[in-house]
Amino acid sequence: MSEQKNINYNRIAKAIAHIKQNFKAQPSLDEIAEQVHLSPYHFQRMFKEWAGISPKKFLQYISVEHAKGILEESSASLFDAAIETGLSGTSRLHDLFISIEGMTPGEYKNQGENLVINYSFAQSPFGLVTIASTPKGLCHVAFTDDEEKGLYDLKKQFPKAQYHQRVDQTQVNALMFFANDWSQISKLKLHLKGTDFQLKVWESLLRIPKGQLATYGNIAKLIDKPKASRAVGSAVGSNPVAYLIPCHRVIQSTGDLGEYRWDSSRKTAIIGWEAAQIQ
Repeated sequence: MSEQKNINYNRIAKAIAHIKQNFKAQPSLDEIAEQVHLSPYHFQRMFKEWAGISPKKFLQYISVEHAKGILEESSASLFDAAIETGLSGTSRLHDLFISIEGMTPGEYKNQGENLVINYSFAQSPFGLVTIASTPKGLCHVAFTDDEEKGLYDLKKQFPKAQYHQRVDQTQVNALMFFANDWSQISKLKLHLKGTDFQLKVWESLLRIPKGQLATYGNIAKLIDKPKASRAVGSAVGSNPVAYLIPCHRVIQSTGDLGEYRWDSSRKTAIIGWEAAQIQ
């Protein structure tokens, strides 16, 4: 590492430590930049180069993680969480959660308490899947090693929901797409929680035709965020509906297939199977 790179690294490390220690004061960009003796413009650019996100977004992540810990205490109110996080009120807490978590702080606190979820297990061409739905639509599809683990992973997402092991029509319709025509996939009813950015990425994945591939850069351009390939990769990796929202069709610009939430070997097999189906 060159001397200049070492200096830059130390500056970013110092800035990150300052944000973590002082997030309750919600420091401004100018205040953080002053700590590392840089102009706000140069600090913002350097921070994004090293951390991959802006200082403001990093501060938001630190803040929301702290607020989540407060909300997990049964006696804590939304106002308590806002004040303890250094926010001026519940409206700012609401905006923060919508931006970062894709749900309101109240929804996070109740953890699906008023949600009724039907779930079942089925064999697909690529192994056992857990599939779950609400009255609004499909909320979860995941490849799993066994039913016990599949249910455990589902319940982690909605700890307080009511669960019924029951096959409903939404699940039946969804399973048909594993073998049948994908031209009607956009008509599948989905009930997903995610940020606006995540939802845009997941929606764009539905436009990748069966048997074809796209890069993270392609998806970034498709949603008019051409410089957001890394953020696109994060959103693709958090896709809650395996196969039907085809994150397996997204590869690296080098041609490398890349990682897959449900095992990279399975991703290779799915891509090959779809190509054979088209041929």
